[in-house]
Amino acid sequence: MLKKTLFLTTALFLAPTALAQTQAAPSDTIAGIVASNPDFSTLLAAVKAAGLVDTLNGDGPFTVFAPTNAAFAKIPADQLNALLNDPAKLKAVLLYHVVSGKVLAADVVTMTSADTVQGSPINIKVDGSTVMVNDATVTATDIMATNGVIHVIDTVLLPPS
Repeated sequence: MLKKTLFLTTALFLAPTALAQTQAAPSDTIAGIVASNPDFSTLLAAVKAAGLVDTLNGDGPFTVFAPTNAAFAKIPADQLNALLNDPAKLKAVLLYHVVSGKVLAADVVTMTSADTVQGSPINIKVDGSTVMVNDATVTATDIMATNGVIHVIDTVLLPPS
């Protein structure tokens, strides 16, 4: 079991660290990193529409499970447009991607759930070298920001109704 945990922690920790170093300067906030990465342009538009830019520029620390443009593209266009035009619902969806505190990959792999800022918990499952947050696969980890950390996911998380 120890070998499996060490392997998984190493796989999740080392490879994305190189990615994090190329994507953001250490002084960037979560909002700044999202704004500077073209793979997060839909997330940035959603954060702006929900009025959360100042929050993600704030002190934190926060852990954000950040969906890519490809993740947002999985949502049918009419549903995505409706979501982007409903600031209250959009804010709830986005806050469901945020956990208070700085939770690094080494911590995530030891968890089975986490409470979100939105108020509902997310489920975390580790299967071999794959980490799932609800139905989303974590594709990159530990993108460090001055006010927290970003983990990239491939699916938008929707809070329970």
